[in-house]
Amino acid sequence: MKEHFHFIGIGGIGMSALANILLQRGDSVTGSDVASSYVTDELQKKGASVFIGQSPENVNPSSIVIYSSDIKEGNPEFARAKHAGLHMLHRSELLHELMTSYSPLLVTGTHGKTTTSSLLAHLLVDAGLNPSYAVGGMVSSLNSNGGYGSGPYFVAEADESDGSFLNYSPFGAIITNIDNDHLAYWNDLDSLIEGFRKFAHGVASQKHLFWCGDDEILHSLKLKGHSYGFDEHNDLFIENFRQDGWKIIFDIEFEGKEYPEIEIPLIGGHNVLNAASVFGLGLKIKIPEKKIRKAFSSFKGVARRAEFKGEAKNISFFDDYAHHPTEIFATLHAFKKAIGHRRLVAAFQPHRFTRTRDCLHEFGPAFQCADDLILTDIYAAREPPINGISNDILLEKIKETYIHDVKFVPRDHLVPFLASFLQPHDVLVTMGAGDITKVCPEVIQSLSHEK
Repeated sequence: MKEHFHFIGIGGIGMSALANILLQRGDSVTGSDVASSYVTDELQKKGASVFIGQSPENVNPSSIVIYSSDIKEGNPEFARAKHAGLHMLHRSELLHELMTSYSPLLVTGTHGKTTTSSLLAHLLVDAGLNPSYAVGGMVSSLNSNGGYGSGPYFVAEADESDGSFLNYSPFGAIITNIDNDHLAYWNDLDSLIEGFRKFAHGVASQKHLFWCGDDEILHSLKLKGHSYGFDEHNDLFIENFRQDGWKIIFDIEFEGKEYPEIEIPLIGGHNVLNAASVFGLGLKIKIPEKKIRKAFSSFKGVARRAEFKGEAKNISFFDDYAHHPTEIFATLHAFKKAIGHRRLVAAFQPHRFTRTRDCLHEFGPAFQCADDLILTDIYAAREPPINGISNDILLEKIKETYIHDVKFVPRDHLVPFLASFLQPHDVLVTMGAGDITKVCPEVIQSLSHEK
């Protein structure tokens, strides 16, 4: 029976993925967000009714109301739904319901979830398995972040940030790594590690569980399933990795068989790990090797993951979602290998006061591969300020270890500053999980209008 769903914050990447699935299966979807975006525009084209601005009147009395962990009690639509006694589901509860008739293949970990789950979804689609999927980025080859399929598998990201990954019942899974992030929810690293241990033990088919054996924490948990990585002790062993411009090439050895010269148009050793885990899981669900290789070669990446945004005045522009020091270092290291002697300029928008506090000492070393660093204002993401955490303090902490030039530029001055600062042959990478993603197109436009 056709149902009506209302999403509070429908423009969020996780929420919009679920809205896409519901629209494709024929349900009625409404939603609201504080501002319009490419995501909300696309949902409207697909049949959703989207309200810009949040108001109690937006909530239909017959709706099932969907909310995320970012939506608090004071939200007017949340309060209206609760007061009216409407059926309300957390985003993770809806995802769990959508996956019940499938064999879920879930991807979790502090870093790499979106690229890995997107590649897995792309592989299953390309191999003709017609999966459903809900991932945390726009998969370029699929032109969506959510899909409704009739095949047996459902690919999804399992989010550890709010503990919701423990709400699911995965058939198989990939665990990419464990790092000190989202401690505002978990309180300490030990609790976070225990959450991942519980998730791994909840995977129904341990032969379809892959975890990164190069990760010291994961290795210490002595999980079942298959370890993967560059170290020879792993069940799936990666060797002969090289990066050739904008593609990576590597060999793997798994279950007594060698798979040489695997190619995929991504950059960086971190993406070798991501791709190897998908290759292994693809083999275990009996996708032929030739089909996996074919799918890898046609993968077009994910929006905001080393995404090429264009060129102007012989300057190349890229945008990346990296906001944790581990992600930042891996991404910039890969960029430096890809661009050679060109100057690499990183423009970084820190994300959340809590993450800035928790990782304060790690940001300076994370940017060592950038030739110049432009720091802008901390993007609060609804968090209140924290005493002792500020733009100035972060700048000074970065200066203690960063060996090149670093400048602070306020967010509202960032576009004109970059337009004058960048030189021909430079490569700019904007980095962060906030609105810095808007900067590259605006700088390109500014430069294009110059005479």
